[in-house]
Amino acid sequence: MAEAHQAVGFEFTVRPEALDLKLSQEVIKNIYLSGVTAWKKRAIQFKNGVLAGVYPASPSSWLIVVIAIMSTLYIRIDPSLGMIDSIKENLPQRDCMSVQTRTVLSAILFATGLWLFLIYLLRYMLKGLLSYHGWIFESHGKMTPSTKVWLSLVKMFSGRRPLLYSFQASLPRLPVPSVDDTIRRYLESVRPLLDDEQYNQMEILANDFKDSKALQLQRYLILKSWWATNYVSDWWEEYIYLRGRSPIMVNSNFYVMDLLYVTPTHRQAARAGNVVHAMLQYRRKLERGEHAPLRALGIVPMCSTQMERMFNTTRIPGVETDIVQHLTDRKHLVVYHKGRFFQVWLYTGGRHLLPSELETQFQRILTDTAEPQPGELKLAALTAGNRVPWARARMKYFSQGINKVSLEAIESAAFFLTLDDEVQGYDPAQTGSLDSYAKSLLHGKCYDRWFDKSFTLISYPNGKMGVNTEHSWADAPIIGHMWEYVLATDCFHLGYTEEGHCKGDVNKGLPHPTRLQWQIPKECQEVTESSYQFAKQIADDVDFHGCLFSEFGKGLMKKSKTSPDAFIQMALQLAQFRDQRVFCLTYESSMTRMFREGRTETVRSCTSEAVAFVRAMEDTGATNDQKLALFRKAADKHQNMYRLAMTGSGIDRHLFCLYIVSKYLGLDSPFLKQVLSEPWKLSTSQTPQQQLNLVDINKFPKYVGAGGGFGPVADDGYGVSYIIIGENLITFHISSKFSSPETDSFRFGQNIRKAMLDIQALFKLENNKKTEEQAKQTPLENGKKEI
Repeated sequence: MAEAHQAVGFEFTVRPEALDLKLSQEVIKNIYLSGVTAWKKRAIQFKNGVLAGVYPASPSSWLIVVIAIMSTLYIRIDPSLGMIDSIKENLPQRDCMSVQTRTVLSAILFATGLWLFLIYLLRYMLKGLLSYHGWIFESHGKMTPSTKVWLSLVKMFSGRRPLLYSFQASLPRLPVPSVDDTIRRYLESVRPLLDDEQYNQMEILANDFKDSKALQLQRYLILKSWWATNYVSDWWEEYIYLRGRSPIMVNSNFYVMDLLYVTPTHRQAARAGNVVHAMLQYRRKLERGEHAPLRALGIVPMCSTQMERMFNTTRIPGVETDIVQHLTDRKHLVVYHKGRFFQVWLYTGGRHLLPSELETQFQRILTDTAEPQPGELKLAALTAGNRVPWARARMKYFSQGINKVSLEAIESAAFFLTLDDEVQGYDPAQTGSLDSYAKSLLHGKCYDRWFDKSFTLISYPNGKMGVNTEHSWADAPIIGHMWEYVLATDCFHLGYTEEGHCKGDVNKGLPHPTRLQWQIPKECQEVTESSYQFAKQIADDVDFHGCLFSEFGKGLMKKSKTSPDAFIQMALQLAQFRDQRVFCLTYESSMTRMFREGRTETVRSCTSEAVAFVRAMEDTGATNDQKLALFRKAADKHQNMYRLAMTGSGIDRHLFCLYIVSKYLGLDSPFLKQVLSEPWKLSTSQTPQQQLNLVDINKFPKYVGAGGGFGPVADDGYGVSYIIIGENLITFHISSKFSSPETDSFRFGQNIRKAMLDIQALFKLENNKKTEEQAKQTPLENGKKEI
């Protein structure tokens, strides 16, 4: 009866003579502790808000400025050039104050104004420094004196111990490239994909656009860049993500895998308990702004805006467009297991539930044998199908009564947790285990993930975990940062007992998880089934292959003096040509987070230089030196394009925004239509690794993540995500569609492996040649010494 006692805080008994009110002391204690925690949280948020608001200065610097100004008054020096006297004469209620009081107050006001002016001056100086991007174009390991001076100035103006949002006001705005530069780079990017006649037609379209409509559209875009924080991000979120009416499952959502080789415990409830607790710790630091900002080179800050909506966020469906709903201070999560939805409270007595307490709650759900209510089993399939039927069903069947209460519990939850009932994870002894694991994370059974939540945490019976992430609110590196923190906290800080349970005492007095109640009419069940069948067709069509490439890794690429990303991209171009015998438009995502509210830009990897290298590799008459020279030229070209994309000089986001302006103005542009309709038959992305430096891979080589992946972008193309893990491992996540006779994910994986090895062979031959030349010179040198 302990659970019932805690669940009922107040008990009323109405008697004729009076109202008898009994209070539960334990609940009153919990209410008191919750209030104390809430006030502490507000105080910390206020303090950190002040610290971030005055950064790179500190609140104590205000006192220093005030003391300095007050000191000048005693030695009869006026640093304000008469402003203190002017303030003194214009103070309200000055007749009620003595002359000395007015002087002191005026000096304090002047000192405060001076302090704020200095803060803004420091910020603008830092913003000016961060607007310089010449450092990123310098060769790796080589730094010019001017860049060294620049880095020293950035360090000096960056202050000490920044919080997560300290640099936000100092980040520069994303610049709008010139139309001439964008069109020139665009034509250069499509040249290797078009024959002479097609290219001439595209050149005519581009020049006609540049000479007619481009200038007018560019003016509006420049105006937006002056007014808005970022001229791309809001339109990108709205038109690329939220206005899409097709299913977000597979087409938009992406996944992140667990540790590749290590499973800390095989107890499902225990692993989920530790991971959820680690996420709550991360969320608490996030809400307080206490995480350190990510900085390139450890110095240049990245924008942190995307992190704000990581938790307590849901994509709400609409008939014409969806919205992203972000709430604050959510104290529960919703758990799905075998067709039932449970609400689990994350706090007790003003604190987070301990890992052992979370394990108890999840184990209760796992052992619950109740059957799903009518229509409950496949309810989440509504989030997997087309958006319009889901939006209409939400308005019609979930706008009132217990359905509304239950749906609000899901949409307002911190995040969504699925306790899966099928074993998944990488098993070297089982062929296809990585493929099955990827498909489970990407779409599952189509009804056991809530695809609208910012992310769904997935827990498997063997202790493996994973995450399915909705894409509109943020990009992959954001969830990747959190996931690295969680895995490191789980394995190296929280840990498990010898039996595999969470550490800590077991609190069996917690109230049981609450079943969400539904009354789903037959018509809604039919809509759900229709969404499920449609989603299942998409899921069944996804062909996935996970490829672990361990022959070499970042170590060899560095020795070859080539960017690891450029190395892999050239291998992908070679693999694509061998697979399809044609070149195709290739998408690689690059981040633009060095600018405020920056998200991504496209790197068009299929360049003329890459094509020349691939053709040389397929030409039996080409020498090794020729191939190597072409490879280095193509890799350098790719690296330069990647840097241009990072620094705001990309092609596709600019053309996309010009197209949006043209639609607003009702102007028809055949050129922009053509650009926006071109299919990306090879879509690629690199998953960042070890950005939080929480785990030393050299010390713990088995504690590495497998990265994540996404579905194919084109019906007859490939989606490839890859992660460079340490010095000697690269994981490729390859997706395509079974329905396409032209693609095969396993075949493409084999082509990637062969392409990587063939490029490695070029450097081996070069090294062998150098060794032979040195060997020939050595006897001569020895002979000279003997003579």
